[in-house]
Amino acid sequence: MSEVAPTILDDARPAGDDASTRSTALAVYELTKPRMNFLVLVTTAVGFAAAAGVATVTQFAALVALAHTLLGTAFSAAGASVLNQWLEQDVDARMPRTQGRPLVTGELSPAFALGFGVALSVAGVVYLFLTTGPVPAMLSASTIALYVLVYTPMKRSSAWCTVVGAVPGALPPVIGVAAASGGEIGVLGVGLFGILFAWQMPHFYGLATMYQSDYAAGGLRMLPGEPDGRRRTVRQTIAYCVVLIPVSLLPIASPHIGWVYAVPAVLLGVWYLRSGIAMASDDSRYAAKRVFLTSIAYLPALLTALVIDAWI
Repeated sequence: MSEVAPTILDDARPAGDDASTRSTALAVYELTKPRMNFLVLVTTAVGFAAAAGVATVTQFAALVALAHTLLGTAFSAAGASVLNQWLEQDVDARMPRTQGRPLVTGELSPAFALGFGVALSVAGVVYLFLTTGPVPAMLSASTIALYVLVYTPMKRSSAWCTVVGAVPGALPPVIGVAAASGGEIGVLGVGLFGILFAWQMPHFYGLATMYQSDYAAGGLRMLPGEPDGRRRTVRQTIAYCVVLIPVSLLPIASPHIGWVYAVPAVLLGVWYLRSGIAMASDDSRYAAKRVFLTSIAYLPALLTALVIDAWI
């Protein structure tokens, strides 16, 4: 994730108290990782729409339920992001890509971040419980706990952290499914979880390969930096791309999803797999970047096909 250096932002800030207020507000905003969490909200909304049927979602009551789901999920995701940065202040200070984060620059205090992160997390879970029911709230709480208490510290000790971190990353669409279907997850929820889980692995392996030196500087254990890491990374990238193709077809078992989604799902999966296979014969940074960029294009294309099919 790219960050804007505080010295650049200072050039656009007015002088005086207004400048300080604007700087603090912007720092708080950045602390919640809005760009990353936008994807969380998109996948949550897609899960909701796929479970309810897009025609149903356009009804007022369903729109209100969707709004409650997205608001609660937004609070929870923002809280987890804040707590992640509170726990990784020392790591962020050592990595060039993250040295502009508010806790590293001193724009916000660690005490504020801890309180703010806990408040957002609790607010998100409680709000989901009150507006969508216990199952979405439980899934949200599990996402926060896995991301903050398991994945974040595990990055310092084991390259398996990527696999563990893919679990909370795959839960947001399941929250959407559960919220739309009265707490039921079903094969659609399982399928969307599997898609997001399998998709994340090549996505993060590509990113970790591109920024291997950054992660090493931060003291984080990523597979590309492990002994025989390059071969293992390529092998796992290809394996997850292969698995993703049949897994991406699970949503067609839902009554709202059919072959209009299935055809592009297979074609996109083959395209994603080709980028992973290319890494086997090309150990350049470009090959890893190609996997990463393909992953960025794959997911919105797949989700768009899912929503179009649900609409039809």
